[in-house]
Amino acid sequence: MTLCLLLNLPFRSYTSEIRSLCNNCVSNNSPLLCLTNPSSLQLQPSRVSPQTKATSAAMEAQQSTTTSGSSPPMKLLFVEMGVGYDQHGQDITAAAMRACRDAISSNSIPAFRRGSIPGVTFDQMKLQIKLGVPHSLQESLDIERVKSVFPYGKIVKFEVVDGGLICSSGVHVEEMGDKNDDCYIVNAAVYVGY
Repeated sequence: MTLCLLLNLPFRSYTSEIRSLCNNCVSNNSPLLCLTNPSSLQLQPSRVSPQTKATSAAMEAQQSTTTSGSSPPMKLLFVEMGVGYDQHGQDITAAAMRACRDAISSNSIPAFRRGSIPGVTFDQMKLQIKLGVPHSLQESLDIERVKSVFPYGKIVKFEVVDGGLICSSGVHVEEMGDKNDDCYIVNAAVYVGY
C-alpha cells in the first residue's frame, strides 16, 4: 500500500525518517511525499510548526464558513475582525454595531468597485458576519440594526455564537442610562468575498 501526502511545509522541515522513506519519489524541494508503509510512520504533533497549524486551521475555517446550503460557496478574500463595547446603558446591540464598525472601519475595498477581480462586479460582493455575544444577551440582540452598519455587500450569512464578555465598567452612572455597572463586549468577524 502506498500513501501520498501533500504537505504544506518546506522540505527541510521533514524529519530524516520521512526523507529516507520518500527519497525515491520526491525531488529536493518537493512537498509531495509517498510512503510505501504509512503505518510505520510515527509523527509527533510537536514537530508541526505553529504557522502550519494556523494555516491549516484557517483553511478549515474558510471551507466550513463558505459552504452553505444550496448556494455555491463564497470565494473568501479576507476576514476583518473587531471588538465593540457598551459601557453605559447595557445595550448589546450597540456593542455589536461597534464591533462591526471596528472590523470594517480601517479597510478600503477598491478591488470590487474598480473591477480588479476579473469577471466580478461590485454587486457580487458577499459578506458573512459572525458575532461572539454573551449567551444570556443573544435574544435581545437586534440583528437588523447590526446589519445596517454595512454600507454595501450582500449579507449571505449572519451567525451569533457564544462569546464576548460581561464585565464591570467600574462605575454606575444613572445619568447615562446605566441600570448597573455592567459593560458588554462583543467580538465580530466579517468575512468578505464574492
